[in-house]
Amino acid sequence: MNAGTLALAALGLPFCSFVLLAVVPPLRRAGRVAGALSIAAIGGSLLASLVLGRTLPRESVELTWPWLPAEGGPMATVGILVDHLAASMLVLVALVSFLVQLYSLGYLEHETPPALGRYYAYHSLFAFSMLGLVLASNFLQMFIFWELVGLCSYLLIGFWYTKPEAARAAVKAFWVTKAGDLGFIIGIVLLWGQAGTFQFSGLFQMAADRTLPTAGLALIMFLIYLGAVGKSAQFPLHVWLPDAMEGPTPVSALIHAATMVAAGVYLVSRVYPLFLLTPDVLALIGWVGAFTALLAATLGLVQADIKRVLAYSTVSQLGFMMAALGAGAAAAGFFHLLTHGLFKALLFLGAGAVIHAVGTNDIWKMGRLYRAMPQTAIVFLVGTLALAGIWPFAGFFSKDAVLAGVWEGGLTTPFLMLALTVFLTAFYMFRVVFVVFFGNRPAEGHPHDVPLVMSGPLWILAILTLGWGISLAASGGEEKAHGPEWIPWLASGLAVAGIVFAWLTYQKRAVSADALARTFRPLYVAALSKFWLDDLYGGIYRGLLLGFSRLVGWVDRYLVDGLVNLASAWTLRWGDGLRRIQTGRAQDYLYGVAFGLLLVIVWSYWR
Repeated sequence: MNAGTLALAALGLPFCSFVLLAVVPPLRRAGRVAGALSIAAIGGSLLASLVLGRTLPRESVELTWPWLPAEGGPMATVGILVDHLAASMLVLVALVSFLVQLYSLGYLEHETPPALGRYYAYHSLFAFSMLGLVLASNFLQMFIFWELVGLCSYLLIGFWYTKPEAARAAVKAFWVTKAGDLGFIIGIVLLWGQAGTFQFSGLFQMAADRTLPTAGLALIMFLIYLGAVGKSAQFPLHVWLPDAMEGPTPVSALIHAATMVAAGVYLVSRVYPLFLLTPDVLALIGWVGAFTALLAATLGLVQADIKRVLAYSTVSQLGFMMAALGAGAAAAGFFHLLTHGLFKALLFLGAGAVIHAVGTNDIWKMGRLYRAMPQTAIVFLVGTLALAGIWPFAGFFSKDAVLAGVWEGGLTTPFLMLALTVFLTAFYMFRVVFVVFFGNRPAEGHPHDVPLVMSGPLWILAILTLGWGISLAASGGEEKAHGPEWIPWLASGLAVAGIVFAWLTYQKRAVSADALARTFRPLYVAALSKFWLDDLYGGIYRGLLLGFSRLVGWVDRYLVDGLVNLASAWTLRWGDGLRRIQTGRAQDYLYGVAFGLLLVIVWSYWR
C-alpha cells in the first residue's frame, strides 16, 4: 500500500466507526460492543500509521481533489498532506487514542450501556477530527477539522452533562477557544486575499521564493497564532483547561496528550515556514510561551485536586513547546510535543487509576498508596520522572532540547523563566508523588491496583517513555538541539533540587509547608485565586457582555418590536375602518359601481 492509501485508511477507519455508532442505535446501545468497534477502528488506524511512518518516502506526499469551483481553477481543494511531521503526529494521536479507549472499558465499567455507546461514538469522531487536522493539506480544510476537534472536546468534557460543573466546564472550553478561533478564521481569509490560495504547499513555495506579499503578513500570522493560543491554552486563554478536568479522566488524558491542546502547537509547527517570515510574531510566541510555562507552574503548586495539578502541568509544558517554536527551535518544540504526549497520557491514566481506587481527587485524602497499588505507583513515578526531566527518560532529552533552543535563539529572559519552571515542575509533581503514594496518612477505603484492561495501557506508556529515553541515550541524544554543555547539567540540577525540596517538605517534614505559604503569602494567595484571571473574565462577562446583551434586548423589545407593533396596530385600525363599508347587500355594491363609473366618465370628459 502506498503512503496516500495508508493515510486515508488511518483517517477513514475512526470515521466509519463513528458513522456506524451514530446511525445504528442498537449498536450504540450495546455499550461494550460499541467500545469494541471503536477500539478495533482506532487500532487499525494505529497500524496504518505505524506502517506509514516506516514506509514514508523522504519527500512529502500530497493528494488533492477539487472542492470549491471558481473561474480559473478551484478556489479550494480537499486532500491530504503527508510528511514526517504529519506521520509522527499520526502515530501519537492513534496510539494515545487506542490506549485511552482500551483503558476506558475498565474506568467506565459502571456506566449504562447507552452512555458508554455515546462515549465511544464521541471518541471515534474525536480521533477522526484530530487525524483529519493532522493530514489537512490546506488552511480551510484544517479549520473545519479544527472546529470539529473543539466540538468533540465540548461533548466529552460535558459527557456527564447532568453534573452542573461538567456542563459549565464544557461551555467554558467551547467559548474560550472560540475567542482564539475567531482570530484564526480572520487570519486565513486575509492570507487567502494576499496569496490567492489556502494550500500549504503553494504557500510554502511562495515563502521559499520570497514571492509571498509581506504587507500585513505579521498581523495575519498573529491572528493565526491566536487560534493556537486558544487550543493550546496559552496565556491569557489558558483558563479553560483546568476546568476541563470535570470530564472523565480518560478524556483528560486524550485532550492533554494528543488531541485538543496538541492542535495549537501542531498548527504553528505545520505552517512554520510562514512564521519564519515574521520574526516579531515568533518572538512574541516565545515570550508568551515562557510566561505561560512559569505562570501555570506557579498555579500547580497550590492545587489539591490531582487532575488539576496535571492540568496546570500541561499548560506549563505547552508553554515550553511554544517557547521553543518562538525561539526558532521548531524541531525541539515538536520533539517535546511527542515525548510529552506519552508521559502526560501515562500520568493522567495513572491519576485515573488512583481516583478509580479511592473515589476522590483530593490528594490530601490519599496516602501510602504504593503499598496497595504498587503497579500504579511505579508507572506514575516513571511519568513524573519524565515530566521532571530526569535522565534517561524521554522528557530529559526533549526538555533539554527546548532549553538549548531558547538559549541559542537569544531569548535570555524566557530561558531563565523556563529554568525556574523546571525546578517548580519537579517540586509540585513530587509533592503529588510523596503525598499520594508515600504520605504518612493512609488513604480512605480499600484501594487496590486496577484490572489488566486499565493497567495494560499504563505499562505500555511507561515502557515507551523509558524505552525511548534509553534509545536516545544510547544514540547520544541525536535529537537534542545544539547548545552549551552546561544546559543539561543546569536542568538536571534544578530538577533534582525540586525533588529534594519536595521530599524535605512533604515526606521528611523538615520544611514546613505552612511556613512556606506564610513566607510567600502574596504569591500564595494570588495563586489560590488563579491570579484573579477567572474573576476578571467573569466580571467582563457579567458586566460587559451581559450588560450589552440586556441593552440589545431592550432595543429589540421596545424599539424594533415597538415599531413593528405600532405599524400592525395602525394596519388593524385602518382595516377595521375600511371593514365598515362592507354592508353585504348587493344593491349597495351596485350603487358603488355606478358612482365609480360616473366619476370615471366625468374625469375622462374634463381631461
